[in-house]
Amino acid sequence: MHTIGKSEHKLRLASRMDNLGTETAFEVLARARELERMGKDIIHLEIGEPDFDTPAHIIDAASKALHDGWTHYGPSAGLMDLRETIAASVSRTRNVKVLPEEVVVVPGGKPIIFFAIMALAEPGDEVIFPNPGFPIYESVINFVGGKAVPIPLREEMDFRLDADELRDLINDRTKLIILNSPHNPTGAILTAEDIRDIASAIGDRDIMVLSDEIYSRLLFEGKHHSILSLPDWKDRTILLDGFSKTYAMTGWRLGYGAMRADLATRIARLMTNSNSCTASFTQVAGIEALNGDQSSVDKMNAEFKRRRDMFVGRINQIKGFSCWLPKGAFYSFPNIKATGWPAQKLADVLLNEIGVAALSGTAFGKFGEGYLRFSIANSYENLEKAADRIEQWAAKNL
Repeated sequence: MHTIGKSEHKLRLASRMDNLGTETAFEVLARARELERMGKDIIHLEIGEPDFDTPAHIIDAASKALHDGWTHYGPSAGLMDLRETIAASVSRTRNVKVLPEEVVVVPGGKPIIFFAIMALAEPGDEVIFPNPGFPIYESVINFVGGKAVPIPLREEMDFRLDADELRDLINDRTKLIILNSPHNPTGAILTAEDIRDIASAIGDRDIMVLSDEIYSRLLFEGKHHSILSLPDWKDRTILLDGFSKTYAMTGWRLGYGAMRADLATRIARLMTNSNSCTASFTQVAGIEALNGDQSSVDKMNAEFKRRRDMFVGRINQIKGFSCWLPKGAFYSFPNIKATGWPAQKLADVLLNEIGVAALSGTAFGKFGEGYLRFSIANSYENLEKAADRIEQWAAKNL
């Protein structure tokens, strides 16, 4: 007799599955939800998701699309109308001519990371990525058998990438370099000079750059700069952007990559083999998002800045904490080295003892030790409450 839920047969996973990492934010969210079910009051500062609703005009466009029959398969690369809209938007915002055939629409931003690394990195090839950085970069590099080469982002450099250090890391095995600005988890942005220095460090080598610009519209200071905008860099740049962060559309799963046409054809083939296509009605909503009223983006950005100013100011008053002022995205990345606590242990204590869910800096790589990441994508009032709880805990325990 078989026992329900138990198999007598061994699960024989491919060895590559051992190399696949995770995104800790979702694990912490699950633990926080479990504590909530047990009656504990939790302030969620762990997940990187706008707390705003998708603007009504975008929802209306999707609803109309559903009633109009946009419920069927579409092209693997995306609906042509959306690709044309994206190409026009990228051409305008990055000051470089992008064509619809150079755009691939995907369900969220992550597939561009996955597909680009899968398409370019052979086993043993080196991929340079920012650390601390979005954990999926390193996870996918390892998964495909590449060598993940971290470049540390240091607080004394405002968490910007050091082009001289990058130059030293590049060698004949380097296949891909990943950039991310505005940056998760630190909120740093690359300056125009940084971008030029990075391009100079790479030189004329046949190395592709994956430029993750998913937070490009969420800026508090300065301007957004893309390596795609530099002369002669279009053929070596894969631009990643999307709708999740800018338009509070995380659950809609809508992102895109802009890249040279011959690579776009191969990325679209990966879409065919994995997802078939992105949902058609969400793509119609994406056209409205890009062409319609943009005031919601400005309002959300202003509110994130207001929260940033308050929360970082409060954190900097807490014993053992010091926080660099982020320039974009919606995160704060305080230095907690003076507390004497390892980052993961402190994150666990804040969740379990005072109900503040944050992420250890080590969730973003080994160079994240000594830091915590707090998302400011929660209400002003909840952020104040979280700062109060952390301050009271620190006063008793540090």
